[in-house]
Amino acid sequence: MADENALAALGERLVAQVVELGIAGGGPLKPAAEVAEEHLLGAGGDREVAIRRLVATHVRLAAVSGFVTGLGGAATLPVTVPAAMAGLYIVATRMSAGIAYLRGYDIGSEEVRSAILVSLLGSAGAATLKKAGIEIGRQSTSAALQRLPGAALVEINKRVGFRLVARAGEKGVVNLTKLVPLVGGPIGAAVDGVSAKTIAGYALRTFPPLVPRVVIDPDVIDGEVVDVRSEPSA
Repeated sequence: MADENALAALGERLVAQVVELGIAGGGPLKPAAEVAEEHLLGAGGDREVAIRRLVATHVRLAAVSGFVTGLGGAATLPVTVPAAMAGLYIVATRMSAGIAYLRGYDIGSEEVRSAILVSLLGSAGAATLKKAGIEIGRQSTSAALQRLPGAALVEINKRVGFRLVARAGEKGVVNLTKLVPLVGGPIGAAVDGVSAKTIAGYALRTFPPLVPRVVIDPDVIDGEVVDVRSEPSA
């Protein structure tokens, strides 16, 4: 029971910091809304094109060895969670938040933030919600979490945090028995990239479009020919 309580507390700390850094940004990491707006501008106002580019950008970032461990904010994460694991979730959180933002959701609301966290679990998200007494059915996760009381959202966040930390143990990234990092245990960069791509798929289903798609000629804005091939920076 003591170990389980320690894992729960660690999960809460991990979730709080991942949400803060992934959505609000910190150090060299830009806020999710700012990055989403940069991609929207580069896509000439087409939100779905911007989302595809946003996902591609973050999958690359997750797959770059050393990027996530070099984030200024990653150093503040719990020492019992390897920076590589925490960094993946920070990048994936910003990606999911960016998708939600571009599809018309308020990423400052508690229910949307909880939905963003659930998307990090991928296929395990539905089971985690079911344990909290929430059935998704045919609706999206974001719709299922609408109008839930704050206490219920807090409980969901706790369950997500616990599952993320437990997953670290399952992958051998962290020794959950002693709650200390394993030397040489961080997830490889290639696996991080695949994980980010998988999370993107669930985020896209979690946040169906709330705003109509506006397609603008990507080569002409206000009568001027522009080059939209370059991608925004991290």
